[in-house]
Amino acid sequence: MILLSNILMAVAKIVELADGLLTVYKYILLASVVISWVNADPYNPLVSFVYRITEPLLRRIRRYMPDTGMLDFSPIVAFIAIYVIQIIVFNTAYQYLMTAAMSMKLRG
Repeated sequence: MILLSNILMAVAKIVELADGLLTVYKYILLASVVISWVNADPYNPLVSFVYRITEPLLRRIRRYMPDTGMLDFSPIVAFIAIYVIQIIVFNTAYQYLMTAAMSMKLRG
């Protein structure tokens, strides 16, 4: 039982790490929005990195959204999707895994 409990705790920590990586991605997505406002140099390595990381997701979202002219709502949709994934999937999985691990440890 202790071994299974420790495995569940390890999986919970992996879920927590994935949640943290999504948080980092949200900050990169925010940087992409700010960069689009200021017309940064596209040859700058940092700007290029941000676009390479965020454009695949935003391109997929734009494909299913109606054309709104100059306004791009795809980052908002991406933020909402990330928040939903973090709250519903990761937080639920983490709480379930930690509760199950602790109850197994208490049972001995």
